[in-house]
Amino acid sequence: MLDDAGLRALREAARLSPENLPLRQHLAGQLLAMGYLAEAEAEYRAALVLAPKNADITAGLAEAFVRQSAYGAALAALEPLLASPGYPPKLGVLAARALLAEGDTARAAHRYHDAVSRDPSVGDADLAARLSAPPVPASPYPAPAPAPAYPAAESVPASPYPAPAPAPAPAYVAAGSAPAYPAHPTYPAHPAPTPAPAYPAAGSPPPDGAEVERAGLSFADVAGMEAVKEALRIKLLLPLQQPELFAAYGKRAGGGVLLYGPPGAGKTHLARAAAGELGAAFVNVGLADILDMYIGSSERNLRATFEMARRNRPCVLFFDEVDALAARRSDMRQAHTRQLVNQFLAELDGVDQKANEGVLVLAATNAPWYVDVAFRRPGRLDQPVFVPPPDAAARAAILRILCRDKPLAEMDFDAVARATEHCVGADLKGVVDRAVEAKLQQSIRAGRPIPLSTPDLLAAAQTVRPTAVREWMSTARNYVMHANDSGAWDELMPWVKRKW
Repeated sequence: MLDDAGLRALREAARLSPENLPLRQHLAGQLLAMGYLAEAEAEYRAALVLAPKNADITAGLAEAFVRQSAYGAALAALEPLLASPGYPPKLGVLAARALLAEGDTARAAHRYHDAVSRDPSVGDADLAARLSAPPVPASPYPAPAPAPAYPAAESVPASPYPAPAPAPAPAYVAAGSAPAYPAHPTYPAHPAPTPAPAYPAAGSPPPDGAEVERAGLSFADVAGMEAVKEALRIKLLLPLQQPELFAAYGKRAGGGVLLYGPPGAGKTHLARAAAGELGAAFVNVGLADILDMYIGSSERNLRATFEMARRNRPCVLFFDEVDALAARRSDMRQAHTRQLVNQFLAELDGVDQKANEGVLVLAATNAPWYVDVAFRRPGRLDQPVFVPPPDAAARAAILRILCRDKPLAEMDFDAVARATEHCVGADLKGVVDRAVEAKLQQSIRAGRPIPLSTPDLLAAAQTVRPTAVREWMSTARNYVMHANDSGAWDELMPWVKRKW
């Protein structure tokens, strides 16, 4: 939530005029200046959709990444522009900051000197000192100059300044003109030549990344599933709510749970409720937030997502359809897809034992048998939790929650629950929606709200068929009966033997 009234007014103006590029760019700059880094990142991303070739917007997005310690994401944003000769020098300084933070001092020094030699006003005395670069070069290098210790010449744009005869000076210092690097306000606006397209490709805007949100739900909003909620409490919630007790047993806060079950059973709803129950940040990670067509970019996106969760701990990091990101490596034909799985496993382990403390990883899938077995190792997603279809009591409770904000007559939710056998939460929401649509037509003709009644729900239930439970149970039966040598799916045995 933004505390500044002016920023709130700007954001509302941008919401009402989403195509106004100068307004959105100004809002992003103000958010960045006042330290609202995640919000600034989101606005810069939205601005890049409108102007994919704008170097100033790319610079702002990269600075937001750098200030959030997402150095890989910053370099991914800058790389296409840096590959173009004559790129704006301020982008080189930003790249130098990111490269230095990642430990690549040689490339950082090259980027910095090349940028400052072309525009001394972008110099940063503190960055120059950290690169062990003197503020003012003592003299031109003698000729012939040896090859610099930076990356090969063909991988670095050449300096636009001509070198004096007979021997050229290094690309980042013009011979005989030792420019000083004065301190200057951070990244002033600078006229730039036409830049290269913003990442990932010309005309293809970057995907919106996952965002931190606050879930407004709790376990009180989840009907039934008491065994599932208790498993989540013990595994994820209680270590943070009672840290002293769990510390006595050496149990740290954090960990992972794999939620699996038929589509529409409420896995995403349950994950949001877990975050709300804890009062933690919630990050809902979709496939578009991670997967990228360029090799290496998906791994960077995954790393940046985990870093964002670590900065906002306690945090519930939720991966929906995780089988697409964590598929069995034995089924993959391409090496770069296996690298994404390896990166995922490395992030779950963390760089040390406390790296993911306070980060609760929830993953959901409809096909747990396609998830690589390495994810079920202790310390990762080591506790598969089956989210079953709701029974009659749970269906009645779900219907009560779905109808609680609507005008109601006297209701018999148990009767409706009996009429919706094999329906999951998504199916029940469809029943209520259809009943409400029919009741709205009656209310419009009557000119007043008419309460929803039990016959309305029963009539709607006759038009809705269970979506996927039978098909899912049929598939699960095959794995339980014929591919369960390890006993991983014994929990499903009582369910698949039922008549669906």
